[in-house]
Amino acid sequence: MYSVRQWSVKRSRFLEGVYNFTNPGILFCLRGITRLFGKSLDRPITALEAGLKGFLFDCQMCGDCVLSKTGMSCPMNCPKTIRNGPCGGVRENGMCEVKPEMRCVWVAAWDGASRMKDGEVIREAQFALDYRQKGKSSWLRLARETGDVEKTDAPETELSERGPA
Repeated sequence: MYSVRQWSVKRSRFLEGVYNFTNPGILFCLRGITRLFGKSLDRPITALEAGLKGFLFDCQMCGDCVLSKTGMSCPMNCPKTIRNGPCGGVRENGMCEVKPEMRCVWVAAWDGASRMKDGEVIREAQFALDYRQKGKSSWLRLARETGDVEKTDAPETELSERGPA
């Protein structure tokens, strides 16, 4: 998984294009599926998301995906799960202080963001992670909060303050 994760960061511009092209269609389909089936298909959709994003990005299914803002590097792979930049313990060679055999997630994120058209979004501060969403689909959350489908997984105030992933 680690080598595929590094591959994805190196191809972040391409993956950004794929994301920007497919995201509206995926959200449209998920809004329609949610209207028709309610929450009955949440499990298979979440499994599909976990499989795809797990393979490409070593996604940890935090429920609040920021891959499009972090150079296609999942910040939840950081042993300290820091979501807004490196911890200060990054070694001189760019490796993690906790796992010296692993490149710092945030060094990779800045590398990936530098390749993206919209690479400046990495500078935006991220909201603290709501751990109640861990293991849930960020695709479904985003589809439900951007559509007219009723929001059922989190309080309205929490969802209305977040931007798209």
